[in-house]
Amino acid sequence: MKRLNEWARNIKRDVIALWFAARDPRVAWYAKALAAAVAAYALSPVDLIPDFIPVLGYLDDLVIVPLGIMAAVRLVPQHVMAELRMKAVERRKPVSVAGLIFVVIVWIVAVGFVGWMLVG
Repeated sequence: MKRLNEWARNIKRDVIALWFAARDPRVAWYAKALAAAVAAYALSPVDLIPDFIPVLGYLDDLVIVPLGIMAAVRLVPQHVMAELRMKAVERRKPVSVAGLIFVVIVWIVAVGFVGWMLVG
């Protein structure tokens, strides 16, 4: 259980570090893009797949987000990531408005599409 708690803390720290990496000039543009996308989604106050949906609701939290974090971390240079991790420990968790907007737009499009399919 102690290892699981430590893993979860590291994931949270890395999300904040990736939020910083997306704005760091030492990071390549493709790493910035992935870091920004992963951080925006992970820091969004809502999920793309709501947690109340059995199995799928937790799939993004337990599989998709950690895989995205691991991929983005690998693209950021190690020395930069180490520095950003230290910075992330000192900072409290931000909230991503961009992630919230993205998820809301996806849900609006999905509901509109389902409505269009039912009517048409």
